[in-house]
Amino acid sequence: MFLYLLLNIGSVSIPFLYSFEKKMRFIKHWKAVFTSLTIVATVFLIWDAIFTANGVWGFNPDYHLNILFFGMPIEEWMFFFCIPYASIFIHYSLAYFKPKLLLSDKSTRFITLLFILILLPVLFLNTDKAYTFVNYSFLLFILLIGFFYGIKYLQRFYISFLIILVPFFIVNGVLTGTGLEEPVVWYNNAENLGIRLLTIPLEDIGYAFTMIFGNVFLIEKFKNKK
Repeated sequence: MFLYLLLNIGSVSIPFLYSFEKKMRFIKHWKAVFTSLTIVATVFLIWDAIFTANGVWGFNPDYHLNILFFGMPIEEWMFFFCIPYASIFIHYSLAYFKPKLLLSDKSTRFITLLFILILLPVLFLNTDKAYTFVNYSFLLFILLIGFFYGIKYLQRFYISFLIILVPFFIVNGVLTGTGLEEPVVWYNNAENLGIRLLTIPLEDIGYAFTMIFGNVFLIEKFKNKK
């Protein structure tokens, strides 16, 4: 009953506590961070509610509290704050402890263009699959934003994202059924590519990238504005 709740709390608890660490003091950016989290969460929750209502995915009531808003359990709402917070904390920890660990501008532009070129045919060939098409449309949009307005952020983010994927795969693996009789979150395979990394739909990697980099991009803009 409490599994989804415990995954959220477990994911964010240590990063949140270490946000008050005296040297790094990640909490000093709280206004930029929570403004960004709210904006990105709003976009994803609207998308989430539409997909839930149309059966693109759904939630197993055996693993969440019986508190629903727009058809989604309260834990799903928490997900868009807890998981991004934990992820961006990893990103900024890397920036603090390894400030020179960056890809070159040229490499970053090449990688970004490569991903864009790969995404385009996937999009055009899968307009009938809701999760694939919408998810990769958002990913294409955020990559274009990054290419034209945030290359310096992507230079570190590509590296930190590889680290972020480790805990993300653990949490998302459990959510999609790894080690469980039934998944916490189920997917309608008619609406995705049907390619799974263990139990995780391939599209979830792009979903994570868009959600987390969207937060990083906005945080940097809010910090610079300040």
